[in-house]
Amino acid sequence: MQIIATIFVIFVAIEHLGIMILEMFAKPEKQAQSFDLNTEFTKQPEVRVLLANQGIYNGMLGLSILASFWLFSDNTQLTVQLLLLTFIAVVALYGGFTSTRKIWLLQMLPAIIAIIAICFVI
Repeated sequence: MQIIATIFVIFVAIEHLGIMILEMFAKPEKQAQSFDLNTEFTKQPEVRVLLANQGIYNGMLGLSILASFWLFSDNTQLTVQLLLLTFIAVVALYGGFTSTRKIWLLQMLPAIIAIIAICFVI
């Protein structure tokens, strides 16, 4: 079960690095399509800065999860991963209510699956 939990945790981390790339570096048209926004809206300089800032947060979550594999061991590692995955699930819950419901499927569900997998390991 440990390997399955590890796979799910790494998936969530990589997903958040991908979201970071999308939010920070993608063209406004791609961002508009991905986030269900108007293209003219995503072209605004202020919105570009906001998306980039949001991208940093997602990237740091992804990197923190990956770093937990090297910085911690045993139960401490699992506890740190549970904490970060819980942050993701809570933020995705809020995002689903305030932005688009697909956040629940794309971000919250993988985090919850990873949390459940970790709980089977502990």
